[in-house]
Amino acid sequence: MRSLMKNIACGLRAVKVAAGLLLFMLAIVRPVAGATEALVIAASPSLQGVLERLSNQFEASHPDVRVKLYFDSGLDLRRTIAGMENSMVGQYFIGTGPIHLVAPGGDELIARLQQKYYVLPDAKRPYAFDQLVLVVPESLVEAPDSLEALSRGTGRLAVADPVQTRLGQQVRDALRTLGLDTALKGRLDVATDSNGVVDHVLSGQAEAGIVYGHEAVRKQERLRVSAIIGKGYTPTVHSMAMERYCPNRRLCDEFLAYIQSAEGQDIVRQAGYGVPAVRR
Repeated sequence: MRSLMKNIACGLRAVKVAAGLLLFMLAIVRPVAGATEALVIAASPSLQGVLERLSNQFEASHPDVRVKLYFDSGLDLRRTIAGMENSMVGQYFIGTGPIHLVAPGGDELIARLQQKYYVLPDAKRPYAFDQLVLVVPESLVEAPDSLEALSRGTGRLAVADPVQTRLGQQVRDALRTLGLDTALKGRLDVATDSNGVVDHVLSGQAEAGIVYGHEAVRKQERLRVSAIIGKGYTPTVHSMAMERYCPNRRLCDEFLAYIQSAEGQDIVRQAGYGVPAVRR
């Protein structure tokens, strides 16, 4: 009898241990209520404004997701991804976790990453491009509403250095293509970069200037856009792509679809960018 009771007690202990182990395993497998999942995007600092807007709105419709943005220059970003891909420890981002998406400033880096198969070749999604805009001081009442109108007057136009900056090269190309380089000859106020263009406009050194739309948005309390320059130059297109070892491709696909959705495109425009045509 005593032996029987001992066996029963041992059996009950075994059942309790098994039940505890089962609960422990279920706790590992089942996500904790209210837990959030991280979506990590490695990106260029120049895209911080638009990516923060897109991320905030995506989180609003996905309360269980937190978008984490990591910013680095193009070369350093490429080195980081290459180091992660070739790590002997595992495909983890700076030793802590994986990258989901890559959003460099321009598509050249994505093309290089595709060649190395660091990003999935069919996961590239263009969502924005840099567009040139004509800006004037917010306080200026009678401002030119186009480059053509400016060319017919006597005011000066602030532009970035075409030798040192991509912005300056695009402005030069646009003026030549539109046939306005001759009309504006002698009236171009060449600044070092886009910040210099803004300074020259606000100081009254030039009546108007040409910068990127997203730069004008950042200065909208002091500048206003009087015209969008939609032709005459080759804009820089910005795309996003899925990293090869993305741990949650479904979530990545959702974000990539979102940045090309009607809502996502509205956000891109509000940030001062143009929207590429989307292939359906």
